[in-house]
Parts: sequence; C-alpha cells; structure tokens
Amino acid sequence: MWQRSVCVGLLALALGYLCVLGPELPSAALRQLSASLLETLRRARSLEARTVAAWQAAIVRPARGWARVAVGVNACVDVVLSGVKLLEALGLDPSDGKNHAVLNSGQDLREAFAHFMERGAAAERFFSDAEAFQDIARTASEHPMAQLYVGGNAALIGQKLATNPDLKILLCGPVGPKLHELLDDNVVVPPESMQERDEFHLILEYQAGEQWGQVRAPAANRFIFSHDLSNGALNMLEVFVSSLDEFQPDLVVLSGLHMMEGQSKEMRQRRLMEAVASISDIPTDIPIHLELASMTDQDFMSNIMHQQVFPLVNSIGLNEQELLFLTQSASGPHASLASWSGIPDVGVVSDILFWILKEHGKTAERASDLTRIHFHTLAYHILVTVDGHWGNQVAAVAAGARAAGTQACATDTIDTSKVFLKAPLEFVTSHTEAPSKISLNPDEPVVHWHREGISFHFTPVLVCKDPVRTVGLGDAISAEGLLYSEVYPQ
Repeated sequence: MWQRSVCVGLLALALGYLCVLGPELPSAALRQLSASLLETLRRARSLEARTVAAWQAAIVRPARGWARVAVGVNACVDVVLSGVKLLEALGLDPSDGKNHAVLNSGQDLREAFAHFMERGAAAERFFSDAEAFQDIARTASEHPMAQLYVGGNAALIGQKLATNPDLKILLCGPVGPKLHELLDDNVVVPPESMQERDEFHLILEYQAGEQWGQVRAPAANRFIFSHDLSNGALNMLEVFVSSLDEFQPDLVVLSGLHMMEGQSKEMRQRRLMEAVASISDIPTDIPIHLELASMTDQDFMSNIMHQQVFPLVNSIGLNEQELLFLTQSASGPHASLASWSGIPDVGVVSDILFWILKEHGKTAERASDLTRIHFHTLAYHILVTVDGHWGNQVAAVAAGARAAGTQACATDTIDTSKVFLKAPLEFVTSHTEAPSKISLNPDEPVVHWHREGISFHFTPVLVCKDPVRTVGLGDAISAEGLLYSEVYPQ
C-alpha cells in the first residue's frame, strides 16, 4: 500500500514540474506527457477504488421505478450470535461434520453446524423437537452476545426497501409484537397478519478463519435453524394475496416456500398446490419476484420448478448453494457437481442460469412469465434476463453488489480500506458451448454478454474483510437489485 502512495506522490510532483516547464515544451509533447501521467495516476488507484468509482457512474435510477411494493410471506425475529459461543453455552463439544436435512437433537445441531462451517456455506434447517428448540432459543436469546433483528426473507426485503422514502411497503407474514416494534415505520402490516407470539429463528454466525475443534471456516457465513410452524405452513399466503386488491402494488415480492420443508410430504404437496392457486390469483400485470432460500429435499425443489411456480413468477433471486441444488434436483447442466470448490466457476454458473431460462422461462412457445434471475455469490453477481423484458440491469447488478459491500461492513458507503476484490480477473462464459474469455476491467466492472436471446450482466463484489453481519445479505442484495430494475410493459 505504501509503495503505491509513494508512486502517486512522485507522479504528482512530475506532473507539477511539467506544468512549470510548460512554456519551454512543445504543446503536443506537453499534452502527451500530461495524458500519460494522468493515466498512470488513475491506474495507481486500487482496483477496489476504481470499481467503486465506476459503479457510482453506472448506478442510475430507472426511468419508471416502483411506488408500492407488497412483500410476503415469511417473517420472524432473528436471534443472532456466534455459533461457537452458543454451542459452548449449550455444553455441546466440537464434532465431526455431518449434514442433516432436519435437526432432531442437539447432536444433529452440532454435526450440521460443523458440516457447513467447514465449507463456509450458508444453510437453513428445521428443528423438529419443539421443547428442545424452546430451551435452545431461551439460552440463545439470553446470551450476552445475542442481538435481536427483523428476520425472514420477506420481512428483510421489505425492511431494506422501506429505507427508500419514496416507496410504500406492505408486509404480510406472521408478525408478533417484537417484530412489529422492530419494523420500519414505512412498512404497513395488515391487521390480519398480526399474531400474539413472535416466531424466533436462531442465526449462528462464524467468521473467516474461526475454529471450533478441528473445523476451520474458510469464509464468514451463518447457519440458521428454527421450529417455525406459522411460516412453515405459509399461514399468511392467502391473507397476503387478498391484501393486494386494496394495496394495489407495482411489484410483488414472494418468499418462504423453503419453510415448508419441515412439513410432512403430504402436507407440503397439498400446501404447494394451494400456494400455486393463490399466486395464480395475482393480476398478471403485476410482476412477481420469488426469493429462494436453502433447501434439502430435491423432490420438493423439483415440484416448485415444475408445478407451475416458476412459470408464475417474473423474477427469481438465489445464491450458489440454491443454484447448484436446483440443477441437481432437475438433472440440469453440471448436475454431477457435488459441491462448489472455492469461488463458483462463472462458466458453470452461466450454463445453469441459461438452462433455467431456456427450460422454464418465457418463450414464444411457452406460457411462462419468468424472464429474470438475480444470482449472487460472495465474489460476484450475475443478472440474467430474457431480452425485451427488463431495463436498467447494469445499474441493478452494480447496486446489488454495492449493497453487499456496505451491508457486510455496516457502512453507509463502501470503504475501500475494508473490502477486497475476490472475483476472478479472467473467466470463460460457458463450458457447454464455444465460450468467450473475459478479462475484468475495474474501470468497467459490469460485463455484458449475450446468448440466444438472453443477456448476462456480471459484476464483481468487493468482499468485506471483517464482516459485521452476514444475515440477510442475500435479501438486501435482491432488494437493491429490484429497486434499480425496470420492467417493460408487454
């Protein structure tokens, strides 16, 4: 860092010396030398500073923005604390990692936490034992390090959007007294959505390099679990849809389908079909964004894709774990890949995103509304759209990446001393067709490519060196991307 500062200082002195000697030099030579020195000065800035400056120029409001956004249907209170500290408080010793689709005991909890901590991956699980969960929740909420926040994807997206004073937000979900107290004043909650008790979710965070026994986290992330019956049954979905007539939103944001994994297979199937019927009642001129979250049941994921949920929505938001699980569930491209190794390969991600829109998106022959996917991972984001349906996506993907850097570091603007560029500086755009090779230029950090009527917009993320809070990061990213997006009337 100091070497760069010295170079900048010397170049500035040289430029000043040129200005003093200006009258004795030919004007053409002076201009050429000055331009060369200025270019060198510009490039002497860090990659992070150049990326931020380019984003600032690219992030512009859409010509036609949203005025009223309805968000539903999962909401809760998040109890956030160190996962290692909670497990120690519960008397649970370090364990070998083992994945569990459902947690039935403290033993399952410690094994699942170790499994995902070792991978630096986010995950969310249902805890089946109500009494045991209440004991764990009490220990967590009374821990001196615990913090209480707005939780649930829908509530988090609504809370993020509500920071824009020009927007009116309707939030429908199981809202208890504590959650209602935590919500922004700009968020309207229908009376039918209020309930006497809050639903609590436990968010176990860990930092990059943190150790628990033999497990060492390669990246900061979190493990979430709950015994949440209201959200698990999507109790507020019908209330949400019935509230839309009066609220008259420009955009609907839907999340919470993943919460049904805790239900029996029969109950889940029945409720999914009821959800499809309810979503079908939303007027087709109101765009719908579906935010996905961590899931473990491939049959359920396949049902969500194939039983008319994807074709009913216009936009989807998801991360790298959800994307890989989705292609594995439906035997899509790269489905044999068991897990990501480090930063997800851009070409692999691009192939899967292309396949989703080609197989489930809007075409001349297919009655589907799906035309947009916002993919986010730690190091980069990609916005993929069917041509002719969405605008301002350069600004949208840049805004989403900017939100990742500010929220993770808990700063109002990106502090370039607190972030670093982790995205690959070179990558290929596909592994299933003749690829383009792209070199990332931090002065033009939003990269665009095109494939059979589908546009890709890629930008790196400036990763926070010491993240303050990772919970809700994906929801904030999706919310910010939607805020800057414009849907074209069809």
